[in-house]
Amino acid sequence: MLGNNGPLTGLKIIDISTMIAAPFGATLLADLGAEVTKIELPGKGDTLRTVGPWKGEEPLRWPGLARNKKSLTLDIRTEEGKLIFKRLIEKVDVLIENFRPGTLEKWGLGYEELKKVNPKLVMVRVSGYGQTGPYRKKAGFGTPCTAFSGHTAIQGYSDRPPVSPSYSLLDYITGVYVAFATMSAMYYRDVHQLNEGQVVEMGLYESMFRMLEFLVAEYDQNGKIRGRSPGLAGHSSPAGTYETKDGKFVVLVCSTDSTFNRLAKAMGREDMVKDERYYTNAVRLKHDDKVQEIVSNWIRGFNLKELTEKLDSFGVPVSPIYTIEDIFNDPHYKERNNIVEVEHPRLGKVKVPGVVPNFSKTPGKIRHRAPELGEHTDEILKSFASVSDEEIKKLREKGVI
Repeated sequence: MLGNNGPLTGLKIIDISTMIAAPFGATLLADLGAEVTKIELPGKGDTLRTVGPWKGEEPLRWPGLARNKKSLTLDIRTEEGKLIFKRLIEKVDVLIENFRPGTLEKWGLGYEELKKVNPKLVMVRVSGYGQTGPYRKKAGFGTPCTAFSGHTAIQGYSDRPPVSPSYSLLDYITGVYVAFATMSAMYYRDVHQLNEGQVVEMGLYESMFRMLEFLVAEYDQNGKIRGRSPGLAGHSSPAGTYETKDGKFVVLVCSTDSTFNRLAKAMGREDMVKDERYYTNAVRLKHDDKVQEIVSNWIRGFNLKELTEKLDSFGVPVSPIYTIEDIFNDPHYKERNNIVEVEHPRLGKVKVPGVVPNFSKTPGKIRHRAPELGEHTDEILKSFASVSDEEIKKLREKGVI
């Protein structure tokens, strides 16, 4: 039945990217049914295979980030490798890559060359700073590019150095853009029944910068350079992290006046709704210190369970600050299958995030575990590129695969 592995069943992708951003985008597409062939360097593989956290010698990020892909080892820098690569390109819809700009062109595998063998090819390109501009040749990783985007400058406390995200936030956000860009290009090509594809490219920093429109408008119109703050400074009041009577922490935010009105009712402070210091978000921001004092003192009067039950009953957005242990034990995560198990060749089973979003008719699923290096080389070369057993033997002896 069409679509039984997800809405993208039938889409064929080659992923020659490494680390997180572009590979994560390819994994999102694979989760929804796309057939993704990951090409890795013989004997080395994706550098993500060497990144922590670890259990013994096993990288624990790999099972979740490389699931639903097949691994083909192929050195596309060699003449034999280039020829095989082009034979594979003939059979696919999309190529995802994240080499430094100019690298594929240097190897004779740029888009102009590849579209000669597959004019309908969509190439999705990710690099630190994009394919154009004076910084295009700079090395680009997520944390430095986060700093370049303007995000890091506003994170942390004003009396301490700026704080970088504690994980590869920018890379994962860029991965979502990769999936979005891939399907947008495919939609345009197919809905218009075109016989040519196109190149889609972006710099890592751009995915984060796109979400900072408030900074752009604020500086343009008010000349303000926003400083560091640990919460939603200048957005909403009240908003932030609050401590309960039993020493737990919650995050609460009132982004709309109707939400604040519900909070005021929950606190028994309906008077604040009509008070000229508090009746709109704009005026509350001018008196934010006093608002925070009132809300903080009220929250300290409840333990966590009492507080969340009360605020939930009034429709006020609040959540305890969860650790991963809390998440593993939470019934909501369980019911929505947000954590699932996958097979692992040495660890037995490994828990990974589930597939999102949910589709009512064509749900995605984890069809197979993350591959061992080169696990599917023979299978792919035979089925995709019609390479014989004898040719495979010779290519392996030369180190091409």
